[in-house]
Amino acid sequence: MAEFVRQIPEGDNRERMICADCGHIDYQNPKIVVGAVVAHAGRVLLCRRAIEPRRGYWTLPAGYMELGETVQDGALREAWEEAEARIALDGVLALYSISRIGQVQVIFRARFADTPAFAPGPESLDVALFAWEDIPWDDLAFPTVRWSLRAWRDNPAGPLGAPAGNPAEDPRGAGRMEPRP
Repeated sequence: MAEFVRQIPEGDNRERMICADCGHIDYQNPKIVVGAVVAHAGRVLLCRRAIEPRRGYWTLPAGYMELGETVQDGALREAWEEAEARIALDGVLALYSISRIGQVQVIFRARFADTPAFAPGPESLDVALFAWEDIPWDDLAFPTVRWSLRAWRDNPAGPLGAPAGNPAEDPRGAGRMEPRP
C-alpha cells in the first residue's frame, strides 16, 4: 500500500497528502449536502433520524449528493429516501458553509409534488409535519436545520431572493449543537 506524506505540492500554497511513490495528490475537498424545507399548509416536514450521527433527533430530508446528480436531483432523491415524499422544488432557500466538518449545504424551499404523502424511509424512525410552534427545537439534529427553518419562516412563499447564509454568530459553521439534556 502506498505511503502518503503531507507536503506542499509545486505550484500550490497549502499542504496536501501526496503519494511518496508516484506523486499523486490526494485532494481533500468539502462534501456537498442537499436537502429541502418541505412545507404544506404552514407546516414543515421533519424526519427523526434512524442512523448516526444524532440518531433520534429531528432533521430535514437531506443528505450527501451522489456522483452524476445535480443538486436538484439530490434533494428530490433525499426527500424520497428519508421521507418517501415526492416533492417539487421552488428554488434555493439557503447555502451554508460548515468548515468544521468540510461541508457545503444547499437547502431548497419545497412543497409536495402532489397530495401530501410521506412515511419513514430506511434512515428515518418517524416523519411528521410540524406547525412552527410545535417544532421540537430542543431535539433538532444540526445547527443548519434550525438555520434553514428560520430562513423558511422569513421566506415561506413568493419569489426567492439571494439564499440565506450562515448566521452572523457562526460565519464559518464552526459551532456545534449542544447535547440534549
